[in-house]
Amino acid sequence: MGLTSNTTLLLAVLSAVLLFIGTVWLWPRLARGSWRAVSGRVGLLLATQLTLFLAVGLAANQAFGFYASWADLFGRETDQGVVVDHAKGIGSSGPLQVVGTHGVKDVGGARPQSGGQIQEVAIAGRTTGIATPAYVYLPPEYFQSRYRTRTFPATVVLTGYPGTAKALVEKLRYPRVAAQLARSGRMQPMILVMLRPTVAPPRDTECADVPGGPQTESFFARDLPDAVSTHYRVDERPGSWGVIGNSTGGYCALKLAIHHPEVYAAGAGLSAYYNAPVDPTTGDLFHGDKALRDRANLWWSLRHLPAPDTSLLVTSSKAGETNYKDTLKFIERVKDNGRTRISSIILESGGHNFNTWRREIPAAVQWMGERLHRERK
Repeated sequence: MGLTSNTTLLLAVLSAVLLFIGTVWLWPRLARGSWRAVSGRVGLLLATQLTLFLAVGLAANQAFGFYASWADLFGRETDQGVVVDHAKGIGSSGPLQVVGTHGVKDVGGARPQSGGQIQEVAIAGRTTGIATPAYVYLPPEYFQSRYRTRTFPATVVLTGYPGTAKALVEKLRYPRVAAQLARSGRMQPMILVMLRPTVAPPRDTECADVPGGPQTESFFARDLPDAVSTHYRVDERPGSWGVIGNSTGGYCALKLAIHHPEVYAAGAGLSAYYNAPVDPTTGDLFHGDKALRDRANLWWSLRHLPAPDTSLLVTSSKAGETNYKDTLKFIERVKDNGRTRISSIILESGGHNFNTWRREIPAAVQWMGERLHRERK
């Protein structure tokens, strides 16, 4: 029986109820001081609590889609995602400050010339006033003398909400994936700028310019590329920036690529949704402004705004993700759009969790590298 099966949940609930009834029924008979009676009471209590815990866990998993299968739960789902195209017919003052550096785990050794480097940075938006921490991955070529004048494409990597930028490095392993892809010749060397979209914590701004509040979309569209380009050797030609994210970060990635194709030549949304929610974590994002609310709706944007000259990648799974049907519809909507290119990664199963995204990231990062300008000297 599958992890998300209603039968599995029903059996777990029924077992918990029967064990509870059995405990109440047998308790008087076990109310003695012998070791057998004590062992019986302990066994009944443990069994009841374990089945209750299992039932609650299964119910929560069905509600929130954390894991799609038993293999997914225990980390045994290892098949990599495959991209399917749907084509038609080092330190200075300024907006970015480096506050720490370290190597990339399990890649090329400690020297940045061989393994690259991860820099912890603080970024301050010149026009929005937004300040946020981030991690920047620099490939080994960035430090090699023969490439000292070369510029590199850059990709912004976003977490979900609330998320932590550190998880992009340690849990989702973006730097290691990028380094391995480049070393094997499957992707050009690329700078990664890793941060969370929650730039005004604890508020979830959904990468929107909130009236009278955080101008998050403007920060990602203008301030962030400006700060990074001022500090690092980033290719300044159009088509040199991409953006990728999971969950809320995935929605933001698609939104930024659709709204700002002049900045982001490609946007990849892993387990993304397609319209900004309004809930207790977001507060009032639009203050009654219908134009802002419409703009935050990617369905509306694709139908009413000029078709953006950008490339999009969406991911989902047939079992375990609640966005599967919407993702298929989104693909069709983009295919009807004209200038916008759309690709997808669709897994057979995979919940809304790190294990699923780790299976999709290698293919998604390679896809991204193929759509950004080649680095130049």
